[in-house]
Amino acid sequence: MLSKLKSRSLGLAAALALTGVSITALAQQPQVPVLAGGEADYDACGSQGVVRGLDPNGDGFLAVRGGPSSKYGMLDKIYNGYIVNLCDERGNWLGVVYSHESIDCGVGTPWPRRQAYSGPCRSGWVFRKFVAGYAG
Repeated sequence: MLSKLKSRSLGLAAALALTGVSITALAQQPQVPVLAGGEADYDACGSQGVVRGLDPNGDGFLAVRGGPSSKYGMLDKIYNGYIVNLCDERGNWLGVVYSHESIDCGVGTPWPRRQAYSGPCRSGWVFRKFVAGYAG
């Protein structure tokens, strides 16, 4: 049985080698941290947005990705009506902090130094087209 597993692993490695992808590359999901703060007089994440415009007859969700591009791996799914904290932006991508529960993400107070979010909530990158400004 062990020799069958080794054989399958070698077959997968050979197939990946032919495509130019290594097993190490598949195992490592590159991620770009969402940065927050940087202004002593303003909240760490200056505003909120609401997910909207997703087609309920399509996928019905907005992919939260590990970086500001569809080339990054999907970390989570959020849906129409979700409220997200808008903390970072790069081109058409927004760095967001959010929670599936009603907990304080800790971004509603000033952070004098700009830093990667590492609080109790989730963070990642979403495509800007599906997030509208929100006043809560």
